[in-house]
Amino acid sequence: MKFTLAASALFAATALAQVDPIVIKGNKFFYKTNGTQFFMRGVAYQQGVGQGGSTDSSSDYSDPLADTTACKRDIEYLKKLRTNTIRVYAIDPTKDHKVCMTALQDAGIYVVADLSEPKTSINREDPEWNTPLFERYTAVIDEMQQYTNTLGFFAGNEVSNQKNNTFASAFVKAAVRDSKSYIQSKGYREIGVGYATNDDADIREDLANFFDCGDRSDAIDFWGYNIYSWCGKSSFTKSGFDVRTEEFSKYDVPVFFAEYGCNEVRPRLFTEVGALYGSQMTDVWSGGIVYMYHEEDNKFGLVSVSGGKVTPNDDFDNLSKEIAKATPTGVKMADYKPTNTAAAKCPSVDSNWGAASDPLPPVVNAQACSCMMDSISCTVDDSISSDKQIGNLFGTVCGMDEGKYCAGINRNHTVGPYGAYGMCTPKEQLAFALNAYYKAQNKAADACNFKGAATLKKAATTTAAGCGALLKQAGDAGTGTLSGGAAAATGGAKNDGSSSSEGAAPGGLTVSHVSVGYFGVAVYLVGAVASGAAMILL
Repeated sequence: MKFTLAASALFAATALAQVDPIVIKGNKFFYKTNGTQFFMRGVAYQQGVGQGGSTDSSSDYSDPLADTTACKRDIEYLKKLRTNTIRVYAIDPTKDHKVCMTALQDAGIYVVADLSEPKTSINREDPEWNTPLFERYTAVIDEMQQYTNTLGFFAGNEVSNQKNNTFASAFVKAAVRDSKSYIQSKGYREIGVGYATNDDADIREDLANFFDCGDRSDAIDFWGYNIYSWCGKSSFTKSGFDVRTEEFSKYDVPVFFAEYGCNEVRPRLFTEVGALYGSQMTDVWSGGIVYMYHEEDNKFGLVSVSGGKVTPNDDFDNLSKEIAKATPTGVKMADYKPTNTAAAKCPSVDSNWGAASDPLPPVVNAQACSCMMDSISCTVDDSISSDKQIGNLFGTVCGMDEGKYCAGINRNHTVGPYGAYGMCTPKEQLAFALNAYYKAQNKAADACNFKGAATLKKAATTTAAGCGALLKQAGDAGTGTLSGGAAAATGGAKNDGSSSSEGAAPGGLTVSHVSVGYFGVAVYLVGAVASGAAMILL
């Protein structure tokens, strides 16, 4: 049974105390209660975010859902574009979003939220998936899950964007896996976790296959495609939309344009809207999100805002005209029988693709890190806090004996198994490596010194539940595999007051996206043994 969505648009725009959650069946989105198929008519809504989600990792960001005045003001303009979805690239989970989310809810507008933020994200050049990142991701999930108009989350955005950094995708897929596991463990309603990719001809097929292949608990729930190939008066074939549509015709999860709207010709005509919501594409694509609401230096905006006053431009007017004609034909959820049920085939690791699909990087388990910190006798001295100090220490200890003391924190799967503790905070990882060296020297007192950078402490008799099993799984060398889902720390035993199981590293290392210290440790490894450095560097 087919139906036209013109009438259902009235439902989406009706003021509601709680909107009907969006659910996934096969490769389509549906309103949960009434079973109507859902097509995104979206707008990217965040200032200071470049095309492809690019941001300055050293700068702060502005949370658009916490600015209630701007949010309420802009909703009136979003409604003129028949918007039913916005994408936000970074929110502050410590802020209150109730006013804005309720106003969006009343306007029938759903939210797709990226889980990272500029200073806490997976770095494509030096990727990892660790406890600080997990804490950031889960904090956003905790905040946004309470709103029924939260449609889904992006675990990453264009992290791998060319052949030489595809290895980073393994860490993003680990983030997808652990985010999904967390949502389930908390008993939250089903909220999808996906990924937004760039349109790179060399890697786009492998990327789509990699994130969809393997165990469903590890794979994406939906796929966002950032695409800017329809410029000016283009066409379904000239833009390559026909080829992209064919490529995803057998994909088993929903796909949509996470960003679109080429600006090589301005004003933008948005003639691609007719194709995106027309019969050639709606069997495969679930709509898209126009980049972007605010006019900035990159000239992609639909409106200019000055002194609190909104001025729509020609792009806004053209999009408004085109989106008014968008009446995609969908299917009722009860009548829909998915035929695309097979996961994609995992790509092979070769010169064009660097991420192994099995195993993925370790599940984040902060409790295991806490247990490990309680159990060691040699740790990082409290005086060590700067990025450069920590980087130098990594270079020293991981450069010894062909890197064997860093095997338990290894992040480079091409030189050996992932280390069980490679997901801990940087200072915890360094403590593990220093302790491994100390034990190998028969616990000689001078083996835990490193010119005053390391110190002895009394190993605690931990009382935390499950520590014995976790330490056994990881093994003395840290090269074992921790079982179970992602977990936050629940506390451990106290020690003699020396450095212990802290939840985050000191100084600038509480985030992933920094350029020095462990995350940029190559700067300090010039004199290290190459094979040792390879254990922690990709």
